[in-house]
Amino acid sequence: MKARLGVNIDHVATLRQARGENYPSIVDAASTVLRDGADQITIHLREDRRHIQDTDVEAVHLVTKKFGKPLNLEMGCNDEIVEIAVATAPSWICLVPEKREEKTTEGGLDLKTKSNYDKVLSTCKYLKSKIEGVKISLFLEADLETLTLASEMPIDAVEIHTGDYARAHLNDEDYEKFLAQYKDAKIFLVSKKIGCHAGHGLTSQSLLPLLENNLFEEYNIGHWIICQAVFDGLSKVVKDMVTSMSEYPYTLKD
Repeated sequence: MKARLGVNIDHVATLRQARGENYPSIVDAASTVLRDGADQITIHLREDRRHIQDTDVEAVHLVTKKFGKPLNLEMGCNDEIVEIAVATAPSWICLVPEKREEKTTEGGLDLKTKSNYDKVLSTCKYLKSKIEGVKISLFLEADLETLTLASEMPIDAVEIHTGDYARAHLNDEDYEKFLAQYKDAKIFLVSKKIGCHAGHGLTSQSLLPLLENNLFEEYNIGHWIICQAVFDGLSKVVKDMVTSMSEYPYTLKD
């Protein structure tokens, strides 16, 4: 099967919020991305509302319903955001760490601290009890101790944080250690029947070694796609990435 492509359209909203206008349209962006072959839309409703706004969540959800594709809602374990998720009932929810001062998500959830573990666990249980059929992923580092803790929770997938790998690739540094970590993570997650996803910082170039090594069944990519769309257009960038991914079928076995 082909690995799935989730396109994160947060930074379309970033452009809109920079001037406080009603353009560019987040709805048009979602429609374009899905029409041109993406498998899902990912948006992150942050506590500080720096890009995606509350009204965007339902608007984008309506687009995904029209196309028969999932909405993957990224969010922190914030009570207000949790209730918005419950009201929207997306297909997927990805729980991520969140700090107001960060430029973007800086790493995976800390499950080794008991208070954090308990908060994530209670959030997972609450979401599962309130949203029928919802699937939950956790944004984590490729650390086996952390993954083991995650496997104890009622989750459906883990999204591995690929930011450090992507930066090493971008800077022409050795990234083989990351590929080894991701392979070990995949073996563990597959053994637990937990989906193995990836995201953060990926470009068309840093995506290729991950595809070649058959590491992940889903990739969520946003910033690079929106940036490249300035030069090539959103439609072409998405089509090219879908075509590239179709050349590397994903299997559970290595």
